[in-house]
Amino acid sequence: MMRFSAVDIVFQEVPGEVALAYTITGCPVGCKGCHSADSWPAERGMELTDEHFEKQLNRYQGLVTAVLFLGGEWYPERLATLLRRAQLLGLQTCLYTGYEQVSAALMQHLTYLKTGPWRPECGGLDAPTTNQRYYDLRTGEVLNALFCPEFIDIKRKEEQHVALTT
Repeated sequence: MMRFSAVDIVFQEVPGEVALAYTITGCPVGCKGCHSADSWPAERGMELTDEHFEKQLNRYQGLVTAVLFLGGEWYPERLATLLRRAQLLGLQTCLYTGYEQVSAALMQHLTYLKTGPWRPECGGLDAPTTNQRYYDLRTGEVLNALFCPEFIDIKRKEEQHVALTT
């Protein structure tokens, strides 16, 4: 049973979109320093029922352009069902995961995907040194520069360094 600890309207997590965001409980990754550690216990929060999801989609119809799940990939069938429903309404879909990758079955229902565990020493998507990646799955492009313009400059320098040393 998929549960959530928070539902919000967010403006920064999916650049260019207004997103209905669900924080899903039960995260098995357990990143040190996680800002959502309170959502780790799977029994926390409310069950994310079809009725609740439909009610929220109807409530924000014409106002939101995307649905974001902060976690939930540990419930792949349920998450895929919810993503498909959002897609049918013409909404963009996004998943933030602490894993390095998710299944192809989930990726086919996603527009955007943020991967990678939180590592305090690396920073988040707004840090040029982050280990996390934010992808547009339609193109395969890494969009980290939308969060941190310096990211693209550092990656170019790294690529030049590799080219010069190989």
